[in-house]
Amino acid sequence: QVQLVESGGGLVQPGGSLRLSCQFSGIAFSMYGMGWYRQGSEKRELVAAISRSSTKNYADSVKGRFTISRDNAKNSVFLDMSSLKPEDTAVYFCNTDPGPFVFMGNPLWGQGAQVTVSS
Repeated sequence: QVQLVESGGGLVQPGGSLRLSCQFSGIAFSMYGMGWYRQGSEKRELVAAISRSSTKNYADSVKGRFTISRDNAKNSVFLDMSSLKPEDTAVYFCNTDPGPFVFMGNPLWGQGAQVTVSS
């Protein structure tokens, strides 16, 4: 069964840290680049990506604060977020990069992980 499940969101104060996890089952995970996307009040944007060979890229808005990693043995990708700001508040999704993954003709997204940065 092809399934995307994100976890680890929550409420955190400005300057705090969170770790998001994503398990993408049912695919040849190691063959795909993976990314973390977020959607706040505007359109969904890619904030961090990791290639099949673990080359990493980040949006300027999160560079130096977020770290993406992957564990192919567990079909998982992670996002370590630190020095969080209120503008990081969003629903975070993982997916392939480029994405989204298409399953049976439709784009596949998980339920996402809500991250709220507020005092």
